[in-house]
Amino acid sequence: MTSEEQPRRRRRRRPAKAGGRPSPGTDDRGGNLEESPDRRQSPPPPPPPPGDGTGFDGLGLSPTSLAAVHQAGYSQPTPVQAGLIPRAIAGVDVLGQARTGTGKTASFVLPILELLSAGPGRDQGVRALVLVPTRELAVQVRDEFEKLAAGSSLRCVAVYGGKPIKGQIDKLAKHPAVIVGTPGRVLDHMSRGTLNLGTLEIVTLDEADRMLDIGFRPDIEKILRRCPQSRQTLLLSATVPPPVAKLATRYMRDPEILDFSTNEISVETIEQSYFTVEPTRKFALLEALLEHEDPRQAIVFCRTKRGTDKIHERLLRRRRWKPGSVACIHGDLAQSVRDRVMREFREGSIRVLVATDVVGRGIDVSGVSHIINYDIPEFCDDYVHRVGRTGRMGREGVAFTFVSPEEGPQLTRIEMRIDKLLERAEIPGFVAIDAKPIAPPAASDPAAGPEDAPAPAAKPATPLLGRKRGPKRFRRAL
Repeated sequence: MTSEEQPRRRRRRRPAKAGGRPSPGTDDRGGNLEESPDRRQSPPPPPPPPGDGTGFDGLGLSPTSLAAVHQAGYSQPTPVQAGLIPRAIAGVDVLGQARTGTGKTASFVLPILELLSAGPGRDQGVRALVLVPTRELAVQVRDEFEKLAAGSSLRCVAVYGGKPIKGQIDKLAKHPAVIVGTPGRVLDHMSRGTLNLGTLEIVTLDEADRMLDIGFRPDIEKILRRCPQSRQTLLLSATVPPPVAKLATRYMRDPEILDFSTNEISVETIEQSYFTVEPTRKFALLEALLEHEDPRQAIVFCRTKRGTDKIHERLLRRRRWKPGSVACIHGDLAQSVRDRVMREFREGSIRVLVATDVVGRGIDVSGVSHIINYDIPEFCDDYVHRVGRTGRMGREGVAFTFVSPEEGPQLTRIEMRIDKLLERAEIPGFVAIDAKPIAPPAASDPAAGPEDAPAPAAKPATPLLGRKRGPKRFRRAL
């Protein structure tokens, strides 16, 4: 392979890197957090083991919350949890910045449950609202509420598009304490009068940068203007660009800014590399890579919905994959299909998920071992969040990116964004770049002069009767 066939990239030298208050009110009814009306009694969770004040027991959580945390399997808080939970319980507006995969969801779910359990509230209205960018993330946050609300009578409902609104209206009529939803569907319920935010105490904006990127800013501002001025606001984001900072300045009261993002944007436990490949050889490389790596679970990211469907169909035609082990997900699928795909992917029955960036933010599936960027992302932050689907909570992961020779500048921008040079990878025996024949130089006579050089080919004469016209095209009758 010649140097001209490599992506043209501008390399730079990288500098070396150097190595609350407890809640007085608890609920002993032991009810599970469910959306169905027939919520059954369940025994209280086992008490947590005695701690030394360095784990969750030193964050100001009540015994009920500590028991739920212990039952969920959480042993030690992550930095964002240890820093944000005490300040949120204290009633302070907090802007938390942390990279993906660091436990941001539990860092705002636990304070909400703690504060709402401390008092009965003013009325039987909604007391906490969580806004998220995607439907899948709304379901995930609701599930986290259900898991951490063991031993509490608080109920949570998720509202998002793609589902029949009648069922959501019926659930809202039962006066849940917590609402998790996408901005568009929340506004829809507000306009119908099925959701009243007059009794709201806490508002949380999760993945705020992503919500602004996909155009939710007007909807978010409409919702925040309808919320009580005395509310507490929590904002969590992987990045804090100027639009996010402006939103915090306008709608938060003297927010404390807690930055838990390190100098390295990419996770250290993720091995990142790239392949130089011709566009016509990308699918063959994908097959060879899946055969070579044999991932436990992998997400293949494509740029478009149509491309996602094509890759999915081609993988299904290969006999190597068992039925049901390959699936795809994007925004044009019915919500019931998207829910089923994500449920089976979390259960592990789906090994390869071909997806657009709809699952690139906030989705937490612990079994993902490989990320394959079949199409290099258009924006650098999308690369960070795609790769963040693996290596969750300190686990190891692998990320590959397919780069054509013309996409070298995009790869350079990604490297500058993550401050890391990606290593070039190869699969033994696989030819990713088609060999191009090189024409031999024409033999020249040293004794020949300039006048002996071959004359350039003459251009064809222009027709005298006008320009050459193509065949006539007849318009089909309507």
